[in-house]
Amino acid sequence: MELTIFYLIILLFSVVLHEVSHGSVANLLGDPTAKYAGRLSLNPIKHLDPIGSVILPILLLIFTQGRGPIFGWAKPVPVNPFNFKNLRWDNAKVALAGPAANIFLALTFGLMLRFVPLPQPLFLLFSIIVILNLLLALFNLLPIPPLDGSHLLFSLLPERWANFKLFLQQYGLFLLILFIFFGLRWVFWGTMILYYLITGRPFIF
Repeated sequence: MELTIFYLIILLFSVVLHEVSHGSVANLLGDPTAKYAGRLSLNPIKHLDPIGSVILPILLLIFTQGRGPIFGWAKPVPVNPFNFKNLRWDNAKVALAGPAANIFLALTFGLMLRFVPLPQPLFLLFSIIVILNLLLALFNLLPIPPLDGSHLLFSLLPERWANFKLFLQQYGLFLLILFIFFGLRWVFWGTMILYYLITGRPFIF
């Protein structure tokens, strides 16, 4: 039970850091919308999303009988891309900021697991931090609206792909639900592979 509680706490603060990173980079690039909305705070209450922060983690906790993996998301920070000097690429930078923060955490704790002798309880806790942040990064990099990967994709696609962008914007939520039900295992497998590459050992639930 204690491990599950820690798991959920780490998940909460990982998704909060993810969203704060979006808002912080947007603020640096000239859009203070998140700052004025009070969303650059690490206070988790300001970032809770009913589905991603509460319902989905609880359902995954039940369905996996507490054996994980469990993940979720926070309420997206408000961003006004028209405040950017370079609408196309600044929007991509903001989108990448969240996954980049999670990858940074995963690498920091993962390399400690690889090179620093740790007692077993601390090793397990660090492993959970790495797994959760890799999950969050990979999931959010999927090119499906409203995930971060879609903003990056839209910045890279030329104008002649406008109809494809419109299709993804219209049906993105439906496609995301389909992926969660039928494709999420690919994210889990990718996470396990990256965990092994970073730490040098497999993760055992």
